[in-house]
Amino acid sequence: MAVTLRLKRFGRLNHPTYRVVATDPRFPRDGRIIESLGYYLPLMPREQEQLKLNTERVAYWLSVGAKPSETVAAMIVRSGVAIPQPKKPTRGKSKGQPAAFKPPKKKVRKPKAQKRAEKEAREADSK
Repeated sequence: MAVTLRLKRFGRLNHPTYRVVATDPRFPRDGRIIESLGYYLPLMPREQEQLKLNTERVAYWLSVGAKPSETVAAMIVRSGVAIPQPKKPTRGKSKGQPAAFKPPKKKVRKPKAQKRAEKEAREADSK
């Protein structure tokens, strides 16, 4: 099961508050969650109180392969947790050289007289 770290919106109209949650990406934005990891209060005047994350749990979810959204990734970096970068697979080069190109042979039909002669020769050998 894939897990994403994203924001879940709370609060009243024009006064949003968010929770940073671990959830299945198939669930809606404000739907079922697996675990709450912290909160984000964008309208809080003091920046120190805007964001609070449980860094141990965030690091755990990242270690087991959870994918953070862009916004949550920026928050995680801001809180001091490193986001692991997935390795790109390297494609090994073959050691052999490709064969030189040869055009396919053209099929040439035998004349009917030659076919008849071969058929008669086979019939004569079988007798």
